[in-house]
Amino acid sequence: MTEIALDNKYSVVGDRPFVVVGIPAFNEEKTIAKVILKAQRFADKVIVCDDGSTDMTGEIAKKLGAIVIRHERNLGKGAALRSLFESGRKMGVDVLVTLDADDQHNPEDIPRLVEPILKGNADIAIGNRFQSINSIPTIRRWGNRVLSFLTSLSAGMSADTQSGFRAYSGKALHVIDVVEDGLGVDSQIFIEAKEKGLRIVEIPISVKYPKDAKTSKKNIVKHGSEVIIFLIELISEKRPLLFLGLPGLVLLILGAAAFTLVLSIFNQTRQFAIGTAMLGVVATLLGALLIFGALILWVLGERLSRIEKRISNR
Repeated sequence: MTEIALDNKYSVVGDRPFVVVGIPAFNEEKTIAKVILKAQRFADKVIVCDDGSTDMTGEIAKKLGAIVIRHERNLGKGAALRSLFESGRKMGVDVLVTLDADDQHNPEDIPRLVEPILKGNADIAIGNRFQSINSIPTIRRWGNRVLSFLTSLSAGMSADTQSGFRAYSGKALHVIDVVEDGLGVDSQIFIEAKEKGLRIVEIPISVKYPKDAKTSKKNIVKHGSEVIIFLIELISEKRPLLFLGLPGLVLLILGAAAFTLVLSIFNQTRQFAIGTAMLGVVATLLGALLIFGALILWVLGERLSRIEKRISNR
């Protein structure tokens, strides 16, 4: 029997697997009660991170017996998940399940996500929305598929990487460092989990969306742009020679071709092709800057990697 205290307010005692559900929430007073009540049937505790809500989300969650973490202002989904991960580590959970507060996910799927974790077959279980028959709006289906493809390309594993319905083992909570504050957090966690050798499985889940897309709070364009920007930043940091160096080399070749064309025209007509020459100058300068930047990022990355290895070996 072990007792783990959280902020001197809550304690958990148990001699069986300790399962906690974590819900990031922002202005979800219309649906939060339904989600909490359903989740409580399959978890020992429910934690709600009220991410700066201006409605009654936090108050409703407290009334229903959930542990509420309050952000004074809206910091983003990533910041909410970071708070939930920290709470899970403090409580010593065996499994932390995360799901959305908008009633999109079905809490009855929680046992199916928890099962491979408790059996020791996985460190992370992701609810896959596309392996079951779901009425996902076409634009969301394709938008999520594109973002999942880009993330999977970076991680080297195909999955529904934008699904927020996941189960994490205690090991995963201690290994993963949630650094992304915004909507790119699901991609960040997935990529980091793969890099650190965590075992990931997918479980088919049911999902529901508002029939009228206008009633949905989730902005598809905002979500997509945040994830894409995050992936661009990540790839430029982790693979600078490929992401920056290769385009830089292409621009240098184009610049050289432009200068060759300028000389050829001048030899034939004795006229100076100013437009082509300017194109060559711009391409050459941009190419040189990209290659220079790629080399700097690569050197810094290699040195940081060596420092991290030395620290971990101590």
